[in-house]
Amino acid sequence: MPKVGVEQSLSNISEALRQKGFDVIDLRKEADAKDCDCCVVSGLDSNVMGMHEVVTAGSVIEANGLSADEVCQQVEEKTSHQ
Repeated sequence: MPKVGVEQSLSNISEALRQKGFDVIDLRKEADAKDCDCCVVSGLDSNVMGMHEVVTAGSVIEANGLSADEVCQQVEEKTSHQ
């Protein structure tokens, strides 16, 4: 089962992914994303400095402006979960 990390502020997306059978992890700190196949972030905490540390090899989906269904569709495509 694909493990998807979702920012805590995106509870509607977490619930939609759980209903579709994904193992959803609440992202409270960077280390929570370590073993995730995919992460969903709000996009509100933009990295202005351009500095980053790679925490996960999985895909990152920015949910800003997307519905829960659209995010679920992207997660399914990225994880090949049908």
